[in-house]
Amino acid sequence: MIDRPSAPAPASSPVSRRKPRRGRRVLWIVLSVAALLVLAVGGAGWWTYSHLNSNISSVDLNQAIGDNRPKKVVENAQNVLVLGSDSRAGANGDLDHGDVSGARSDTAMLVHIPEGRSRATAVSIPRDTLISRPECKDNDGGTAPAAKRVMFNSVYSLGGPACVVKTVEQLSGVRVDHFVEVDFAGFKGLVDALGGVTVTLDQPMSGAKGGLKLDAGTHRLDGTDSLKFVRTRYGYGDGSDLGRIGLQQQFMLAMLSEIKKQDALGNPTRLYKLADAGTKSLTTDSDLASLTALSDFARSMKAVDPATMETIMLPVAYDKVDPNRVVVAEPQAGQLWEALRTDQKVPASAKKSPAKGGTATKGGTAAKP
Repeated sequence: MIDRPSAPAPASSPVSRRKPRRGRRVLWIVLSVAALLVLAVGGAGWWTYSHLNSNISSVDLNQAIGDNRPKKVVENAQNVLVLGSDSRAGANGDLDHGDVSGARSDTAMLVHIPEGRSRATAVSIPRDTLISRPECKDNDGGTAPAAKRVMFNSVYSLGGPACVVKTVEQLSGVRVDHFVEVDFAGFKGLVDALGGVTVTLDQPMSGAKGGLKLDAGTHRLDGTDSLKFVRTRYGYGDGSDLGRIGLQQQFMLAMLSEIKKQDALGNPTRLYKLADAGTKSLTTDSDLASLTALSDFARSMKAVDPATMETIMLPVAYDKVDPNRVVVAEPQAGQLWEALRTDQKVPASAKKSPAKGGTATKGGTAAKP
């Protein structure tokens, strides 16, 4: 169940290779962005604090999932699942989604922040990965039985973010401490509140199949074009869905760098615009569902530099039964999850994906901050 938090007391300071449906591939923002949006609201006044705080929706993971969860191995490390949903509700109804109905998890990243919180690793899970889904509470209040060989992105539409968290925990054996979900409208609004994001392409983007057309070089993108940019598949690189993950990850780093470069936290007007745009489209676990909680968490991540954030795609291989799908590749995936569980450096062997397009980057090559 999703709830809006009650107003707080006043603060003293204040992949497949088949054709995808249109509009279902979007990069979403790692927790760093969501947390940065709501920092430094002190002094803005009771109305501002209450307004932003009430924007945030939440899910109680412990109640939704129960006690059958992986144990925490390294107490001070954090694992945050970042979801991008393509819900058609509210402001999202004004965006171009094509003929797709319902809501899906368009992108999922498990962000690992090691003990000491001076760096971070983001692992993207391809949406067309065939996985085993655990038993979950469905969106109608009933129980959906466990199932094998289901597409990863179908989990959200069945049971919402709590079911995705449970699935990722079963898949990885990694305890998810928090989750953050941002939707289409939130992504576009964040970019526009920043005044755009700058990306650099090392080859042209052709605009194939309704995508964005850009020459090689540096471009400043507004919210609408940024949405097109991260949806692009056929018009750039090898045209694969796996390749698009790398493009999306690079935009994420560019966006984080833009926030840092603008010193958004030191500009109250811009900070409010960012916070309002972000919190309107933000859903978190109940432990993060307030400005105070997000602010505290963001301060703990202050030393994380977007330029050094490592982005990895979960190693996958093309399915032998259905070549339009991928499956988790072993032993690479097992090595990756073990490194995150135990807060160790991810070995090079765990970053190699047998399926075409799998990459691991720091700063990347497709779109550079």
